Amino acid sequence: MLFQIKSYLKFLWKSKNEHGVHSPFVFNLVTKCFYDRKPKPEYPILKNYRNSLLENKNTIEVTDFGAGSKVFKSNTRQIAQIAKTAGIIRKRAELLFRIVNYFQPESILEIGTSLGLATSALALGSRSLGTKAKIITLEGCPETAKTAQDHFGKFGLANVNSVVTEFNSYLSNFKPQTLNFKLIYFDGNHSKTATLDYFELLLPTITNDSVWIFDDIHWSKDMEEAWEIIKTHPKVTVTIDTFQWGLVFFRREQPKEHFVIRV
Repeated sequence: MLFQIKSYLKFLWKSKNEHGVHSPFVFNLVTKCFYDRKPKPEYPILKNYRNSLLENKNTIEVTDFGAGSKVFKSNTRQIAQIAKTAGIIRKRAELLFRIVNYFQPESILEIGTSLGLATSALALGSRSLGTKAKIITLEGCPETAKTAQDHFGKFGLANVNSVVTEFNSYLSNFKPQTLNFKLIYFDGNHSKTATLDYFELLLPTITNDSVWIFDDIHWSKDMEEAWEIIKTHPKVTVTIDTFQWGLVFFRREQPKEHFVIRV
């Protein structure tokens, strides 16, 4: 906690709003998406999805996996408690909805479904302008994934394909040429090694329009180190640090720039 407080104070010192941004691409993203305060008809659906989980007093067996699908933690938890402590907060869910709505990616990969709070934002954002993206969401815990799948059905999120798998195994075995993800949301394993592994495994899928979002980039010293390595990769051109998230772009026409933006 102390590390995150210090990191946040550093972030505030470095961060800017739209007035400190001179890139037209980033300026438009910040002003038309990040700072869009208008209410959306999908926001109540996101709220109802969250409330449905927060009101669920059932318990499930939560299993986390290490490398090679090795179970390293298993415990019984109440669904409401998981939603309260582990799920994306309302403000972030709405921002994720706006990002997807802004870029309208036709193919999305989410690494780490949990109970599907972020997945619901991805799904609703992708269909709000009449398009329905193909969304693949990966989860290692079968019981957690089942709970999320039940809620996808309950809220009509039919464009979500939920896969129960160990992340590294899945990403190592798919054929990049058949899965050109336009947006990837990384929220599965907040460690330096795993984050960089996923980054490298997915690089063959990038296009000029790819949008990658890394969660919890200031969670720990290791995650900050991973973020710095990602920023300096030669294929990365633009990054945006919002403290909670790191957004990565591969736009060849853009000069290499790094932005720290308050949202």
